[in-house]
Amino acid sequence: MSDAAPAAARKKPAPKSARRRSRELALQGLYQWLVGGADTAEIEAHMREQEGFDKCDREHFDALLHGCIDGAAALDAVLARHTDRKTAQLSPIEHGALLIGVYEMKFCLDVPYRVAINEAVELAKAFGGTDGHKFVNGVLDKAAADLRPAEVAARRAAKAGG
Repeated sequence: MSDAAPAAARKKPAPKSARRRSRELALQGLYQWLVGGADTAEIEAHMREQEGFDKCDREHFDALLHGCIDGAAALDAVLARHTDRKTAQLSPIEHGALLIGVYEMKFCLDVPYRVAINEAVELAKAFGGTDGHKFVNGVLDKAAADLRPAEVAARRAAKAGG
């Protein structure tokens, strides 16, 4: 029996994109805000000291962190239409991932809605509980119909036709 692993098993995972890093750091900052109520400037300074910050999309990180914190009430209002409980009852990781997903669908129109959902699901998988990603996926899928109706309708029409 050989010790050599198949080529696929030896393959390194693809490096994280700058946008994914910015989402991960923003989620960590949102966690600090949701759990400890830390000041936004304090959170931002702390996150900028983290390993890998230099490899993130700083502009996107700033937009996510500040946009989610400053607009939390409006983003939570969107989420409230699609959840079975108050956002205060969600785990901070799920809540943060949902805030990022809704923020991106609402304000980052260069990000396709399916990408915003997928990225939030990946955050929930990486940092959250066992099945939290399923909840995040379901809520954001419903929210997408409100936030990006034309994009959702076009995708559904394409799927039905092909």
